[in-house]
Amino acid sequence: MRPALFCALVSLPLHAAPLIVAHRGASADAPENTIPAFELAWKQNADAIEGDFHLTQDGHIVCLHDADTRKHAGKPLVVAQSTLAELRALDVGARKGPQWKDTRIPTLDEVLATIPKGKRIFVEIKCGPEIIPPLLNKLGASGLNAGQIVIIAFDAGVIKTVKTAAPQYEANWLCAFKRKSGRDTPSRSSVLKTLRSCGADGLSTNAYPAIDADFVAKVRATGANYHVWTINDAPTARRFRELGADSITTDLPSPIRKALDER
Repeated sequence: MRPALFCALVSLPLHAAPLIVAHRGASADAPENTIPAFELAWKQNADAIEGDFHLTQDGHIVCLHDADTRKHAGKPLVVAQSTLAELRALDVGARKGPQWKDTRIPTLDEVLATIPKGKRIFVEIKCGPEIIPPLLNKLGASGLNAGQIVIIAFDAGVIKTVKTAAPQYEANWLCAFKRKSGRDTPSRSSVLKTLRSCGADGLSTNAYPAIDADFVAKVRATGANYHVWTINDAPTARRFRELGADSITTDLPSPIRKALDER
């Protein structure tokens, strides 16, 4: 074998690089789930952004993690009981720092408009199935192709409804593992059963230490892909890359990409 060819081969990674998904945008550096955070994520070379979405009282879709605005605006408006105008009057940037003062809660349309060609969005549904019809209408009118859109939710019923109504979109079920009474909760077998029954295209879990190659293989045996969140340190990111994660969600897209690129 020629020396140059050998060097090229050994420099290749053992696993394909996972997508780097900016968790609520570049949320370590800018107010989460805001246009500045999403725009910064693109500047930091994220492959995709992840945002959380709720339906307002007057039928608009807004980007906010919690069901109310207390954490980010200091005023406890319940999103489902508030109008878009009421929510947009709130400042959700000042708590992150004075440079973010007067940052507003964005609409889904505004978030979708930031997405460059070839990049993706992971749309997390934070409410119930009532959001699905207007959400699908907005996604269909966005100008993005179906391959740029991934819908995610913790509610397996929501994922099943999405796959029935809009099979063209990838839809992934979210599951958070924890340790309780010396056991994984939920059990791995129940997770795999739910994954099959809801028709999800993928499973996304927290970076649970007990997740291993055997579990990822069983996920893939169902026909699903595997994703992980939220990882902000290099060793954990490298471990899940070696397990074959299809994407790694992080608050720090640029440092995590750099860590994964290092040989």
